[in-house]
Amino acid sequence: EVRPVESGGGSVQAGESLTLSCTPGEEYSPNCMSWFRQGPGKEREGVAWIRTATGDTGVAASVEGRFTISHDSDRNILFLRMNSLRPEDTAMYYCAADFRLPCSLSPKGRYNYWGQGTQVTVSS
Repeated sequence: EVRPVESGGGSVQAGESLTLSCTPGEEYSPNCMSWFRQGPGKEREGVAWIRTATGDTGVAASVEGRFTISHDSDRNILFLRMNSLRPEDTAMYYCAADFRLPCSLSPKGRYNYWGQGTQVTVSS
């Protein structure tokens, strides 16, 4: 069973970087893995997705050029490298997985497997 587990969150200053990790919790990589986030008082929004077999990715406009999603197929670990962090990036970050294609960030209801989240706090 796929049970994503995130790690790597923390508290940083604006402009700093963090890398989040997620293990899907089973031997085989789901076809699609993504990062979502939910800030205080906000709806959960998609951040980035990756098709694990090909490395194809997509990112939300709000993080394009700052965040990079990647997947280590040998270790089956999903990463989210976050550079130039801003206070508005403060949120709980969730890893999600889905076996169906094509990969995308919407609808978020397509993702059947979710982690518990890791908190990222960016102060100005």
